[in-house]
Amino acid sequence: MTEGGARGRVGPEGRRFLRGHKRAVGRLAGWSLLESAHTFLGGYGVARALDDGFLAGRTATGLGWLAAAGAGALLGGFALRGVFAGLADLVEPLRDGLVRRAVRQALDRAVADPAGAGDTGAVSRLTQQTEMARDSFAGLVLTARSFVFTAVGAIAGMAALAPVLLLVVLPPLLLGVAAFLATLRPLASVQRRSLDTDEALADRTGALAEGLRDIVACGGQTAAEARVEPLIATQERLARTLAGWAALRTLALGTAGRLPVIALLAATPWLLGRGITAGTLAGGLTYLVQALLPALNSLMTALGSAGTRLLVVLERFTGPVPPDRDGHGPAKPKPQPEPKPQPKPQPPGPDGPPTDAAAELRGVTFAYGPGAAPVLDDLDLVVRPGEHLAVVGPSGIGKSTLTALLAGMLSPGAGSVLVAGAAARREPGATGPDPRRTLLPQQAYVFTGTVRENLTHLAADPDAAGPGDARVRHAVRALGLEELVARLGGLDAEVSPRLLSRGESQQLALAAAYLSPAPLLLLDEATCHLDPAAEEHAERALADRPGTLVVVAHRVSSAARADRVLVLDGTRAVCGTHEELPARSPLYRDLVGRWNPAADE
Repeated sequence: MTEGGARGRVGPEGRRFLRGHKRAVGRLAGWSLLESAHTFLGGYGVARALDDGFLAGRTATGLGWLAAAGAGALLGGFALRGVFAGLADLVEPLRDGLVRRAVRQALDRAVADPAGAGDTGAVSRLTQQTEMARDSFAGLVLTARSFVFTAVGAIAGMAALAPVLLLVVLPPLLLGVAAFLATLRPLASVQRRSLDTDEALADRTGALAEGLRDIVACGGQTAAEARVEPLIATQERLARTLAGWAALRTLALGTAGRLPVIALLAATPWLLGRGITAGTLAGGLTYLVQALLPALNSLMTALGSAGTRLLVVLERFTGPVPPDRDGHGPAKPKPQPEPKPQPKPQPPGPDGPPTDAAAELRGVTFAYGPGAAPVLDDLDLVVRPGEHLAVVGPSGIGKSTLTALLAGMLSPGAGSVLVAGAAARREPGATGPDPRRTLLPQQAYVFTGTVRENLTHLAADPDAAGPGDARVRHAVRALGLEELVARLGGLDAEVSPRLLSRGESQQLALAAAYLSPAPLLLLDEATCHLDPAAEEHAERALADRPGTLVVVAHRVSSAARADRVLVLDGTRAVCGTHEELPARSPLYRDLVGRWNPAADE
């Protein structure tokens, strides 16, 4: 729907909402009539107290009229209690209707674009904008009602005292109101753009937050900042523009709130010369200073802030959503279509999985809790002996879950996970390194001990790795750690983990994995703190090592080096070579399209 179309729907839907709550509107108006009586008695009582009482030498009469004015004040306080009760009957149904509408819009957009991110702006509508609409609507109704019934009482009172007072007071009052109304349209336009920018900023930051770890790991902070910075700058510019219009609105408020009083005081000699009494002038000033002008000031402030804000917010909720049975909320969501089945990764060979696979997942489904959505759903995967497999996908998509299943740390909810033909889960009571696989997580394990001990703790016989052990020196050369080992003081130097950088800790852990005899090596972003060159050197060395390598990749260059790539995209999975996947996986095509090989050099 276009912006103009949305604005065109606000008025009719607002009137339909009020018609649907006529009883609440009637109660609110009934209580507000008492405020008109309070306003009328306030000014009229002061005028009569002076003219018929104190100035005429009748003190008791003057006190009686002041008592009548005081009773009007008590009546107004009593009315205010009923006003707030009636206001709640209007405000809360509006908020509930907007919440239902925001949910419906998000569902409709998710159905229209099931492969996309849905309507992430709905978060802003459900949290910030519904509360903004409720508060703005309540403030606007409260002040508009107060002004209307206060103006009725004040104008009736001045007309009862002397109609000529209206000829003096109304022209400057209407001039200020006209100047104020002229600021509403541009102010609403600026606030509309401000909310558009706020929703865009919420979408952008939400998308970046999902991939924050990958952004940091890939060194993409500058590019991420470049995507957010223009929106922040726009918000800052719009805030300054709003401040400028607020200054003009203040000038209009001053015109409407001060000129009527000045006009009445300036016209006092002229009015007295035409028989207007001092009590009548005092009553007119009372109507202006204590009733009409304060109510007008509150109304104009509410219209300038709450009114324009309410109009702009309501435009966000006036999409083409059919009404429900009470005529003001969204209809029940349409049933969503069943998702089309996605192709599973195909096992190698025409006759299904080989019996000598390094690892297998057969119909694996896994969820973190009985009521949670599955992270992996009916996944089939075969990892061939000696293969280098890379696993890619957005943060939180299930890459670490997959490695934890292969490492035997988690059990699937359905299906089976096999490593070297046997169940991946270790037997209860088993201790020591698992001879079938080694898992390296993102947080590298380095302990207080010598460099040699940190490199050989996963080896088949760590105690045999003495000074003359060529395997350790070969691992140091293969991983390119000669400079690091020399800086630490040699293989027999003591290591203090807290003095190592995260990248140095990962390099030592990778060398320990290189010396592990396990035929299956699992790297869960175990190179995320290395620069691209060091990461490539380590992955190539580990791929050349006898056995199978599974790498959770955080750079596309890491996937490009693998024999095959498994792309996780929701509960779907596609497996193939780096060359094949762009044609089979939109997600991988997008990753490759944004890859700059020069940045990894």
